Amino acid sequence: MDDDALLAEQLAYYRAGAAEYDRPYAEHAELQALLTAVDDLPIVGDVLELACGTGQWTRLLAARARSVTAVDAAAEVLALARARTAASTVEFVEADLFAWQPPRRYDTVFFAFWLSHVPPKRLPRFWSTVADALAPGGKVIFIDDGPAGAASEDVLADHPVPAAVRRLDDGSEYRIVKVFHEARALTSGLSALGWSVRVRTVAGQFIGVAESANDTRTSDQSMAC
Repeated sequence: MDDDALLAEQLAYYRAGAAEYDRPYAEHAELQALLTAVDDLPIVGDVLELACGTGQWTRLLAARARSVTAVDAAAEVLALARARTAASTVEFVEADLFAWQPPRRYDTVFFAFWLSHVPPKRLPRFWSTVADALAPGGKVIFIDDGPAGAASEDVLADHPVPAAVRRLDDGSEYRIVKVFHEARALTSGLSALGWSVRVRTVAGQFIGVAESANDTRTSDQSMAC
């Protein structure tokens, strides 16, 4: 299975399972802890949220930001996000993140539990898109599963693209991209792409803050997360 076919199946999973999307947030204390961590993150100005899902994070970003542009490819989860987030400062956009290009620059780019769904071969191009979206002095904030997350997934062994099987309540099965990034390797890989990155672990997941390594305004204090 190539990237395109796997990504199409991944999108089909999120469209079909929109009504079940929020269940992990209600069932897992570590996810609830991560939601509260937003208060301590450097979220400012105009925010771009990639793969916003049902808006669990969007509403929290909106409370901190001047404006939020929230992008997702699944119309079904966007409908739930719109219902959850009534702020007039939030704009929702339905778009394929592997084809979409940012129309402007943002002070903060945020994505939660999306990086692990990007095929490894597409990471350089994805981060190039992120760079195009980021204003000078801006920050990228990302949250995702670390290697420990593999224990709760049905990981496909020897798959050409790191993947797992997800099942919905109706018994249907879908393959999704699932890359369990290790913090040190991820930091090294992003450094090679021109980013200065700090990653810390919270409740078994990780939170990363990245800035352009070429931005002279980067400092240890601004990288705190």
